[in-house]
Amino acid sequence: MKQILLAGSALALSGVAATALGAEPVPTKVQTMTAAAAQAAPSNNVLLADWTGPYEGVPPWDKVTPAQFPQALQVGIDEQLREYEAIANNRAAPTFANTIEAGEKAGQRLNRVQAIFGVYTDNLSTPEIQAIEKEWSPKLSAAYDEITLNPKLFRRVETLYNKRNSLGLDAKQMRLLERSYEAMVRNGAKLNPQQKQQLTQINQQLASAFSEFNSRLLADEGTITAANAAEMKGVQQDVKDAALAAAKEKGLPPGTYGIRNTRSAVEPILTFADNRDLRKRVWTAFVNRGDNAGKTDNNAIISQILKLRADRARLLGYPTHAHWRMQDTMAKSPERAMDLMMRVWPAAVARVNEEVADQLAIARKDGITQIEPWDFRYYQEKVRKAKYDLSEDEIKPYFELSNLVNGMFWSAGQLYGLQFKENTGQVPVFHPDVRTFEVSRNGKVTGLFYLDTYAREGKRSGAWMNTYRSRARLLGDDIVLASNNNNFTKPAAGQPVLISLDDASTLFHEFGHAIHYLLADVNYPSFGGAQRDFVEYPSQVNENWLLTRPVLERFAKHYKTGQPMPTALVDKIKRADTFNQGFATVEYLSSALVDMKLHLNPNGVTDPDAFERVTLAELGMPREMVMRHRLPQFGHLFSSDAYSAGYYSYLWSETMDADTWAAFEETGNPFDKATADRFRTTLLETGNETDRAEAYRQFRGRDPDVNALLKRRGFPVGGAVPAAPAAAPVNDVTKGERGQ
Repeated sequence: MKQILLAGSALALSGVAATALGAEPVPTKVQTMTAAAAQAAPSNNVLLADWTGPYEGVPPWDKVTPAQFPQALQVGIDEQLREYEAIANNRAAPTFANTIEAGEKAGQRLNRVQAIFGVYTDNLSTPEIQAIEKEWSPKLSAAYDEITLNPKLFRRVETLYNKRNSLGLDAKQMRLLERSYEAMVRNGAKLNPQQKQQLTQINQQLASAFSEFNSRLLADEGTITAANAAEMKGVQQDVKDAALAAAKEKGLPPGTYGIRNTRSAVEPILTFADNRDLRKRVWTAFVNRGDNAGKTDNNAIISQILKLRADRARLLGYPTHAHWRMQDTMAKSPERAMDLMMRVWPAAVARVNEEVADQLAIARKDGITQIEPWDFRYYQEKVRKAKYDLSEDEIKPYFELSNLVNGMFWSAGQLYGLQFKENTGQVPVFHPDVRTFEVSRNGKVTGLFYLDTYAREGKRSGAWMNTYRSRARLLGDDIVLASNNNNFTKPAAGQPVLISLDDASTLFHEFGHAIHYLLADVNYPSFGGAQRDFVEYPSQVNENWLLTRPVLERFAKHYKTGQPMPTALVDKIKRADTFNQGFATVEYLSSALVDMKLHLNPNGVTDPDAFERVTLAELGMPREMVMRHRLPQFGHLFSSDAYSAGYYSYLWSETMDADTWAAFEETGNPFDKATADRFRTTLLETGNETDRAEAYRQFRGRDPDVNALLKRRGFPVGGAVPAAPAAAPVNDVTKGERGQ
């Protein structure tokens, strides 16, 4: 019962937000349109029609207007509630088919509407879309609660659960029944009516707060930092060209450079700009997003979210929000996640101190005696040049975006037999920048892949993957519709798109998410995703193929000459493999530790800024750097519940990733067919039809070994810690994000 498994989860609200912060919640019972309007809607609102065209139907991006969303959302909600009411009120005795399987089929129209609306909120946001978000998120929250908290529906599910061993179910059916029951209980099905009302109000208030957080953060990310030509000394020409274009778009005077307040635009300035004052201005604007004491300040919203989460956890019978969230993960408890993080943290901090010492040896020649956070990337790049005779300037000319896209497609073909054929212009897209690719395997079309590459006004920061439709045999859905979304800086007309090594890793990371969904072959929709601390695993594994020699030799071609990357340069990149791992690990891990400690507070936190500062001081955070995501801009935590008390999942997944890559390395061939086949059939194609910890053991023959992770990062190797308990429940996830 997919909507039951999603109910109470922020993922059910993906892309759909809320009323203004502090507004009164809408009534628990969802207000519906008139029957006449509902009946008329499918014929006059394209969002409510079945998708048509090739590939079993595609989203009608070319016909959608924002004004259509309110009616479509209402009709979708009404229809889904009627479908579940019919299940709950069925006079026949409950069976797997008329209760659990019927729930898997419910809500398809609303799912289609939300898939499209999610793109508008994430990729095409405008004041009009944000207003719709603010109105409809609490209504959607109430609608999902109405399903989860329906006593008649729960009695049917509970009846089946209590006699599950006598129903003659196969293993997958048993798993689905157990997951459905456990999800309903976890999300409040056993509460009394008064408690259910309180829970629904909390969830609606959270939905509103998530929306407001997003809107304010998006406003700050829409700003730019102006610079003149002299200040841009040292910056690469392609970055300068993009900054000139950004300034022109903002209406700044000719000759002015504009640095967008997004990671892909900011990091090249922090790495290459010789002007220290410019680095400081750009860094300050970036790290203070959502923390500017004005209309876009997010601190009060964060405090409200944390209080509501603490209240909800207590209402549901859990000591903290972290304990509630982690019931449905591989780690199972905050303690196990903290144990893994603290196994890595001391070595990472020690490595940062070594990196700072190396930087100071160079910075003192510039009269600098203290490395500041806006200096770190700049001097670290100089250290890399001094230690390895390697710089980003040498690498970027070979990392042209189109070539790398071809490289990731080629890798997927070698490993899994997936073939990608561009068909841009043959199907509707939501923006002119979007490219599309037909996906096939063994001669059969299996998917359609959308690629939205560039940053733009109204597009949220970061990188992520979406599925508009997953494979689910029960529904007759065979062709997957998936997208990757990045925020690379769009070049000036006629110029190449040259990206950094970090951005190239992000490209491969998000494509790993897409591969996971393109290969998943499951019967029930609820098995199409993965729990939070598994979902980053396939994507992180996919990053490994970027720096393999076969990929570099074929696709890392100089954008001017077309010549492949020289072997000597490939060798230098490989030798520098563990370079800067202290910074990279501490930057990420500090965010993950603050997240977990924040959500282990049983009463919430009234001053997020103070909590962040105190916690980092207690951890011994090096003063020369900051968290990758400060709390006021930590969308993973506060744009939904999705990664709350779950940002550790990147490290948890990387433990499996490093151990998986070791399996390929042990063969001597990064594209070893037998290993790739075993990885595909046991871990990618099976979705969540089997326990993920058991699936990993089937692939590797044992639990993951944290030593592979420590070795990869160049840290001292210690004892092993298992990455999952013997049995781990699961949670459906439809979106993956690059968080490192």
